[in-house]
Amino acid sequence: MRIPRIYTDSALREGATAELDENAAQHVGRVLRMQPGQELRLFNGDGNDYPATITSASKKNVEVQVGTPDANPAESPLDIILGQALSKGDRMDYAVQKAVEMGVTRIVPLTTERCDVKLKGDREDKRLRHWQSVAISAAEQCGRARVPDILPVMTVTGWLEHTRDCEVRLVLHHRTEQSLDAMAKPTRVALMIGPEGGLSADEISQAESEGFLPVALGPRVLRTETAPVAAMALCQYLWGDTGN
Repeated sequence: MRIPRIYTDSALREGATAELDENAAQHVGRVLRMQPGQELRLFNGDGNDYPATITSASKKNVEVQVGTPDANPAESPLDIILGQALSKGDRMDYAVQKAVEMGVTRIVPLTTERCDVKLKGDREDKRLRHWQSVAISAAEQCGRARVPDILPVMTVTGWLEHTRDCEVRLVLHHRTEQSLDAMAKPTRVALMIGPEGGLSADEISQAESEGFLPVALGPRVLRTETAPVAAMALCQYLWGDTGN
């Protein structure tokens, strides 16, 4: 039987007994219905995996005995910051989930001229918590020991300022002939992805004036939730940990 990987924001220390936080405990006790004596692999974002054995379990409270931590090798040396335009339905969920699988470091939801989604106040807070939960689940599934942060929604101007420390900043634009493999190898990359209707000419011009390079991923126009996956796969192949 496959040993479940569970994220917890609880402190984990070798040899100690730890009580899982509420979300992790409910998942282990209520959803997986695990019992004392069964094994878990826990992580809390510090880069390690912690083998653990359940010592007590109910639907709301789970305690574990923590074993010797193992350094997790799943993190890429390439730091990718994704600026993803807001989209409707489960498209944003898909983009977040797959970006985590592809090794993204943090995700910034963007509001752009052609965005159909508007988030403010409690609604924004609720969606951010939801997307962070999606990121946690994706990290559990794909074997990562760090969970990318989902930052508050930014405007294009805010995003451009936020990424000024990145060595390479890219805006996906299907009307250019610039390709990724022509660029020098960076350690930190910012990717800017537009909404379903694409970024406006003014937004692309604004990004270019701030040092963003327009790049194309081929002759076909990709959907807003597909573009970040394709772009990050290429970045990881060229500069990260999935190539030769």
